[in-house]
Parts: sequence; structure tokens; C-alpha cells
Amino acid sequence: MYEEELSKLLEKLKLNNPNANTDLVTKAFWFCVEKHKGQKRVSGEDYATHPIAVANILAEMEMDSYSVCAALLHDVVEDTEVTQEDIEAEFGDIVALLVYGVTKLGKIENLSKEEAQMENLRRMFFAMAEDVRVILIKLADRLHNMRTMKAMPEPKQREKARETLEIYAPLAHRLGISRIKSELEDLSLKFIDPIGYYEIVDKIAQKQEEREQYILEIIEILKKRLSSAGIEFHIAGRAKHFYSIYRKMFMQNKTIDEIYDLFAVRIIVDSVEHCYAILGLVHELFTPVPGRFKDYIAMPKPNMYQSLHTTLIGPKGTPFEIQIRTWEMHHTAENGIAAHWKYKEGAKGADENDEKLEWIKNLLDIQKNTTNNEEVMNALKIDMFSDEVFVFTPKGKVVSLPAGATPIDFAYAIHTAIGNKMQGAKVNGKIVTLDYELQNGDIIEIHTANNGRPNMDWVKIAKTSQARNKINQWFRKENREENLEKGREILEKELKKANIPMEYLEDDAFTEPILRKYGFRQMEDMIATIGYGSPNGGKFITKFKELAVKRYNDEHKETEEFNPIIEIKQTVKPNQSGICVEGIDNCLIKVSRCCNPVPGDSIVGYITRGRGVAVHRTDCINMRNLEADGNSRFIRCWWAGDVAEKESFRTDICVTAEDRAGLLMDIMGAVSSMNLKFSSINARSGKNNVAIIDISFDVSSTSQLDIVIKKIGAVSGVISVQRRRL
Repeated sequence: MYEEELSKLLEKLKLNNPNANTDLVTKAFWFCVEKHKGQKRVSGEDYATHPIAVANILAEMEMDSYSVCAALLHDVVEDTEVTQEDIEAEFGDIVALLVYGVTKLGKIENLSKEEAQMENLRRMFFAMAEDVRVILIKLADRLHNMRTMKAMPEPKQREKARETLEIYAPLAHRLGISRIKSELEDLSLKFIDPIGYYEIVDKIAQKQEEREQYILEIIEILKKRLSSAGIEFHIAGRAKHFYSIYRKMFMQNKTIDEIYDLFAVRIIVDSVEHCYAILGLVHELFTPVPGRFKDYIAMPKPNMYQSLHTTLIGPKGTPFEIQIRTWEMHHTAENGIAAHWKYKEGAKGADENDEKLEWIKNLLDIQKNTTNNEEVMNALKIDMFSDEVFVFTPKGKVVSLPAGATPIDFAYAIHTAIGNKMQGAKVNGKIVTLDYELQNGDIIEIHTANNGRPNMDWVKIAKTSQARNKINQWFRKENREENLEKGREILEKELKKANIPMEYLEDDAFTEPILRKYGFRQMEDMIATIGYGSPNGGKFITKFKELAVKRYNDEHKETEEFNPIIEIKQTVKPNQSGICVEGIDNCLIKVSRCCNPVPGDSIVGYITRGRGVAVHRTDCINMRNLEADGNSRFIRCWWAGDVAEKESFRTDICVTAEDRAGLLMDIMGAVSSMNLKFSSINARSGKNNVAIIDISFDVSSTSQLDIVIKKIGAVSGVISVQRRRL
């Protein structure tokens, strides 16, 4: 059986790649079969059938021998006793790198399912930035898994199908591999919405013969006219894939008869000149639909796709689409970046593909600068799955941006320095505001100044993750020393409050796993993030304190005079507010509005009559009064270890300042970079030209609140900033 499978694989490989290293592929093939011996898939098939099928998909994409070898070996490290070092020793460093990039991480302690998925994606993208073959292997792997998903339980089918639609189909689209993208989308739809899928299948089948006859009639008309022009051409009907129809029917509320490109014809010729010549001929034969012509040859899509698209009125008054492209464009449309692969059997060096993969590096920058999984996923969706607009520089260079992009996005797409020094923009010769949404064909001119600098409000205006990331980077770098000083002060205060030995901060063996978990290279980066006011700083402090306490207690528990600095409280489940109550797993907990405690505050519970436990700060005046009266209904409470990662809490501050014009604007500007959620702002004038401003907003921890208070306190004219009690 396997001899025949190997023969077929080598035949495909040599057909598209005469210089293929068949000896290396043969060695990898039998290594795969041997190491997976005895393992079965859920369907009952030998496990080796999966990596062999993945290798065949890559051979059909005309990939090199290293890619095919890595496809054969992509599961041996994860599912057998084989190590990464074994792969490198047997097959070399290139194959080992590819296998490493595709292999999922093992179970990671203390990571949720979502965090583990993001860590695996992060690793895959880092490997992909080094060698894009990693993602091509992963796409082939996912495609075969989706083809054989029927044997999996239904919940698993839906989970994998959603992940495929959110991550892998957009990746295939961004890399220009349309045949894999289309099949992944159709297979995902089949598992996510089988009713909608089969409804479309049935509707298409009902009139399939009629549609095929209509397309044949159009093709005959075209053949007759094009043959007389003396141009060599290939013509065929093109079926629109089901997911594309589904999106238009169910998301745009259209019927099948309202979808213009359901009927489609593709014409392939030898040269660009012939593409435009044929376009003129088909416009003579059929009436074009206004606004439905797109020239992706002059303005290629970011994923390298090129073609002419035009929608026409057919013989029976029914619209249909024609695509016109060269053979090279067709090959690129089907196989994307694999069609221009620079590593064909060992050839290396920079080429145009490096520039086309710049978006991967931008995505990695975002991953390095945030631990917010939702932000990373949004960046993926914007950068890979948005509609595009094509705009021009004053010199006529085409720039592709996501729909809704602004002059800020354009400036940073041209060069980071231009974005950082931008002062204004003109579109088609007229000055526009920076939140202007760019339209197809706009000519944009950016005005810069040597003393120009970004504005933190730009983060909210920019559409692309690249622009937002560059703006945030500028502010972090510009104020790094100040942020380091603030961060050290906050961190030392928090550790001192918990009686944690300060030398833990200098212990690389202790800090390195924590830094790695949150994506920081060194301790200073994390400290600067705390000082910058990022909510991620609160997560770090909480995790650091939790692990430091555990370490301290473990180190000293054998000593005679052991006195734990903080009791490890893992036996009680936290309430939805992230608060644990001693001896109680489930009870009504209310965070009291009189003192508004937030994570980091010392808290105490008060057992109310019929309303559960009211949680107060220990320094709350109401608690002190009750304690003075000899009340005994107090109960011990504490914050759950990960509360700062999940919740935000209302707090109130009172600002006293010299009354002046622009005061409120300056105060809000001081904290604009922290992206706080404000509930209310109440400003009033007092005696002696003093302004009093009450502000309510949400924070994740006392460390974040301290930063807010310091930033507002630094505003000119501010006399004091204090937490307010109701």
C-alpha cells in the first residue's frame, strides 16, 4: 500500500519540480510511516495517511522537497518519541525549522485554552516570518483535517470550522492561495451552518442544467468573436464557491438571482496586452454594468492577485462576470506566494516576496507589544480579511489599505518617520481632517514638520494595526525613562505591601518565565509598561505577587519559625467580581460604593442582613465606625489572583485645581493614552478661583489608579488629586 503512495507522491513532485531531492523525500516518507506505526486517526485509518495526504497537497502546489519532507514529518515531534534534535540530525536544519514552526506546543501550565491557542499562533507567526513555508504546510494540514472532519464529534467540528474561518482561510486569502481559501471556507460552512450550506447546494442544483446551458451559450458567442481577432486564448466557465454565495445571501439579504457573479467566465491569454484587447472585444459584444469593472492588473491586490473583472448583461438580460488574466496571473491566483517561491530546491536570497510578507512582521510587532488576545485577533481580521481601497501617492505609486483607512494609515504605510512627523494631509488637492475615510482613486499628500509628533488620539482614528502599533511605540520610546521611573516606584510599592523580598526582581530564573508569558524580552520592558499605564502592567504585578508568595512559602515551609507572608488561598472560588470570601464558595457579593475598592486595596467583608456580603476597603470610614461600635459581622476577603486580568472596577477621584481655561481638556489629555472608560465628569467653580472636578472611571488595579493620579497631578495648576468617598 505505502509503496504505491510513495510512487504517486514522487511522481507529483518530479512533474512540477524536476530537480526535487527524491532521496530525502523517500527517507522522510518511510520515517513517517515507521514512527506513526500503530497510531490511528479518529476515523480508524492509519495515522500516517494524514501526513502523506498533506505532502501530496504541497506537491500539487509545486512546493520544494524540504516542504514536502516537513509535511511528512510535521506530527512526529508532537505525537511520537521523536525530538526536534532528532529531526535536525536526520534531515537537516531547514526541515527541522519547518517542523518546529508547524508543531503545536504541548500543554502549558497555567494557560487557558484561549491563551494556549494564542501562544501556538504566536510561535507559528514567528516561524512564518523566518520562512513562510511554515504556514503553507499548516494550511495544507488544516485542509486535509477539514476534508476528513466527518469522523470528529459535532462540537469539535464546529470549533475547528470557526477557527478555520477566523484564522486559516484569511491567511490563505492574504497569501493569495485562492483554491485552498475557497475549499476551507466551503468545508467550514458545511460544519458551522449545515442547513444554510445544503440550502444553497439545493438551490444551485435545481437550475444547474439551465445555468450550465446559459454559460455554454455565452462561451460560444465569445469563442466566435475572439477567434476572429487572432488571439490565442483558453476559455471556461467558473463556479462560484458556496461560502461566497452564502455571505451574499445571508449577510446582504440577497437571493441567488441577485448575485451577479454566480454566472462567470474566465478567459486566459498569453500577455497583458491581450488581456486589454479582449476586454475591449467583450465590451463590444455585451453591455457592461456601470461601476462593476475592476482592474486588478494595473492595481494588484496585496495578495498578488491580478485579473480584469467586468460584469456584463447577457443574451437573456441576466448579468454575468468575466475574468481576464494571463497564464502567469492564473497560476499566482491559484497558488499565491507558492507560485513565486524563492526557495525552489535550495535557492535563497531576497526577492519581491520579502516585501509582500511585510505584514507578517507588522503583526509580530503587535504581538510583542500587547498581551490582549482580542487585540491580536482584531489585527488579524483587519489586516487579512478587510475589503481594500486603492489610493495613490503624488508620484502615482499605488498603495492598498483596508476599507475605512485614513490619512494616518496612509502616512504610516509609506514610512514610520512620515507618520511620526505628520501635521496634516491633502486629498485630491484639498485639505482634509485626519479622520477622513480614503476612497478608491484618492491622491494623498502628507504634510510633515521637523517638530511634528503623533497625537495619542490618532490611535482611535487609525484603522490599520500597523499605524496604531507605530504610534504606541513612539509614545513608549519617547517617555521611556519617565515610564521606567514610575514603573519601578509602583512595582516596589506593590511588593513592599505584600512583604515580598525585593531580591526576587533581580532573579532572572524567577522573572524570565513571567516575562515570556507576557511577551517581554527583559525586565525593563515590563517595568516601562507598568509606568506607561497599560492594563497589562496590572496583570504582571498580580502574577508576579502570586508566584513570589508561592515561592517564598515553599522556600521557608520547612523552617521551625515559618510564618507565611500571605496565605495561599486556592480552596475558595472567587465571586464574579473576582473576590474570595473566607469559608464561602457561593454568596452574593456587593462592592460598596462608599469607598469603591479596586484590586490592590486591602479589603474586608461585612455580612449584611439579606443582601450578602458588602466589600469595603479596610480604611473605609464606614467600616471604622462599625468597628468602633463593636460590630462582629466582619468576614475576611481577598482579591483572586487573576482578577486584574478579567475585570475593571469603578473608582472616583476629586481634583482640586486653579480655575483656568482649558483645564478640563488638559486633564483628559493627560490620561488619554490609558484608554480608560469614563462614567461621569462633574466640574464646578469654588471660592478663591479654585475648580473642583469629580471624575468617575474604571480601572483594573490600584497600580493603574496610581498612574492616573500621578498623571493628573502633573497637569499645570492642579493642587491635589484624591480618591473620593461618597
